[in-house]
Amino acid sequence: MKTKIIGLTGGIGSGKTTIARYFESLGIPVYIADDEAKKILYTPEVVAELVEKFGNNIFTDGIPDRTKIAEIVFKQPEKLAVLNSIIHPKVGEHFKKWITENTGKLFVIKETAILFESGSYKDCDAVILVTAPIEVRVDRVMQRDGVTKDKVLERMANQWDDEKKAALSNYIIDNTDLESAKKQVVKIVKLVNSL
Repeated sequence: MKTKIIGLTGGIGSGKTTIARYFESLGIPVYIADDEAKKILYTPEVVAELVEKFGNNIFTDGIPDRTKIAEIVFKQPEKLAVLNSIIHPKVGEHFKKWITENTGKLFVIKETAILFESGSYKDCDAVILVTAPIEVRVDRVMQRDGVTKDKVLERMANQWDDEKKAALSNYIIDNTDLESAKKQVVKIVKLVNSL
């Protein structure tokens, strides 16, 4: 029996990680790609590539500074593409190892912000999109990251909009209200279990 890979994605502030953690609480293995990307950012191999591609101005005390990197990449899409080309293949390799550790499970969740943008949705057996109204998402990110509305909108501009993502998704969770979203998760788990 092949373990099914269920992609879980959503725009910034949609609450996809909260939804991923809820799947996890139901006993489903969950891979959070962003967590792994953060770890990979500090490996010697990646640090060397970052110096080569971005110079030393993205470092603080010799360590990659995620705030400085975000300042650059969210204003310059071509720089974001360079960063993604360094990080994402390594996350992909790590995910392959993780999948072998979860062989025998009916399905696993792969949570990633740029599932569609990276093309990795093609490797999934199904995709869940987490959505919420733009105003809700902007408020969440402003509170979470302590950034301005303009900064949030700048980041959103680098992601596909929900309409485009929805057209390629098998399931959609409206995460305006968490309790309602949790009920939607339970329903999806039942549906995926019966595939």
